[in-house]
Amino acid sequence: MADPIIDIKGITRNFPLGNEIVHVLKGINLSINKGEYVALMGPSGSGKSTLMNLLGCLDTPTGGYYVLNGKDVSRMTDDELAEIRNKEIGFVFQTFNLLPRTTALDNVALPMVYAGYKKPERNARATEVLTQVGLADRMDHRPNQLSGGQRQRVAVARALVNHPSIILADEPTGNLDSKTSVEIMRLFGDIHAQGNTVILVTHEEDIAAHAHRVIRLRDGVIESDNVNLNPIK
Repeated sequence: MADPIIDIKGITRNFPLGNEIVHVLKGINLSINKGEYVALMGPSGSGKSTLMNLLGCLDTPTGGYYVLNGKDVSRMTDDELAEIRNKEIGFVFQTFNLLPRTTALDNVALPMVYAGYKKPERNARATEVLTQVGLADRMDHRPNQLSGGQRQRVAVARALVNHPSIILADEPTGNLDSKTSVEIMRLFGDIHAQGNTVILVTHEEDIAAHAHRVIRLRDGVIESDNVNLNPIK
């Protein structure tokens, strides 16, 4: 049996709104095993963005607990969460979030700076992952010299650079045309095939169809959790 890399029990998240308390997540139970490829879906207001922020250790729950790779992250301080984020989670965002005046190589190496690696190690690993995503000939280019698809590949390489436990991708094709979206989803398929745990947050059915498991949220609870028997390759 596979080991759960993510184990969530009874997670709630409330937000104050004036004199009211808004209950956004209402007791989520979720287990994701190492090496799974999961899509997290739900309409606006379903709680999927809040759940993604909790999964990515960008926020802490109001109640319940969250164990990530054997560590209870639901009670950690902000500094401890920052360290977990850098070591355990590779983020890919819709807006790429690249530093504009910095080369692809240095953008990819950035998480390793925070992790305390020396420059030769950083450059060697950044070169390795940029080659892996098909950008060996673009390492010295800045983001404005790259296409949208190439920028997202740089972002994927940056997400991989610290050997994270999970890749967390938030609407990763939201700013891309359909042809480039297909290429980026093929890249996520390759990354998953190499043994990485991938979690996609999306509202698009055709993007979710690439995942091997689709979890749907509605009104702060998990509405369905189904295996996708025929994922798009």
